[in-house]
Amino acid sequence: MTATEESVPSGSDWAELYTGSARDAHRRTLLELARADDRIFCVDSDTGGFEDGFAAELPAQYANVGIAEANLFGMSAGLAASGLIPFAHTMSTFATTRACEQLKLDVAGNNLPVKVVATHGGLSAGHYGPSHHALQDLAIVRTLPHLTVLVPADAGETALAVRAAAHHPGPVYIRLGRNATPRVYQEPYDFTIGASVQLGDGDDLLVVATGALPVHYALTARDVLAERGVSARVVNMHTIKPLDRAPLLRAARETAGIVTVEDHLVVGGLGGAVSEVVASEHPCRVRRVGVEDRYLDTVGDERDLLEDGGVTVDRVVTEALTLLKPTRTDAYSARPDAYEPRADHHNTRRR
Repeated sequence: MTATEESVPSGSDWAELYTGSARDAHRRTLLELARADDRIFCVDSDTGGFEDGFAAELPAQYANVGIAEANLFGMSAGLAASGLIPFAHTMSTFATTRACEQLKLDVAGNNLPVKVVATHGGLSAGHYGPSHHALQDLAIVRTLPHLTVLVPADAGETALAVRAAAHHPGPVYIRLGRNATPRVYQEPYDFTIGASVQLGDGDDLLVVATGALPVHYALTARDVLAERGVSARVVNMHTIKPLDRAPLLRAARETAGIVTVEDHLVVGGLGGAVSEVVASEHPCRVRRVGVEDRYLDTVGDERDLLEDGGVTVDRVVTEALTLLKPTRTDAYSARPDAYEPRADHHNTRRR
């Protein structure tokens, strides 16, 4: 089901309403959905922001379990099993490391329509320190059965993703950041789970990104590359699972390769998912821009920590240019006789 089947603002109203953080957009959207459907239930874990809005207006559709994420998922699973549509709220790292067992067994294992809204994704809570970094969550949730994984690129797409998730029959993990981020979309579109969005065309390579700042970095890198004569297409991969394979395989056939960009460890996230697809169906070169495989033990702003971890516009540009350089394998493959066996091949070994 597409998100625009619901009533959403458009034009200048859209731009005004969805300038800001994904968290704020989600709260407004959830309240709108719950007003129209009393099956929508907000389950909170003391995240803040729901008390004056959702809880005050719809107290019968709200419960706060406190800072108890295992209980959050257990209770949400029970609500879903009884016919409700619970939205369970916590921070990304707590959803996937502290309460992973309950997410795996109670929610995903039973294929229940719990919608996990995991805020503070990636390094967006960097000011709290490494206890709040969420750099492993996509690697974890990709492995859980039945679980759909959404990572919107801005506040407006968050509203569309939440509406789509509410109608999705199974469990959904929606990864949001914490802070206001640049707007990617100027108006609503037909958001469809599992269908990526091409944001720019190009013939030389594909840059595929997921999440707010990574998509912003990808679009900025595309402009920088254009100044250097490089034509890069850009895709917003808002759904990590199920992954949209078509644009990846087109790029594998038509371009020099793919650069992935994410606010996640370089291991196990978008880059890993993309590599799995092309390795099995149409091998091509893939360069992954993600947080280096190390422990970030610093406190700081999201952009500063991403730079410390190796995720910047300059890094995307560098990896794209590296991708376009011919390799020894490319040069060998270009030789007309590269794979022709020598006539005396059977005599070349000493006996």
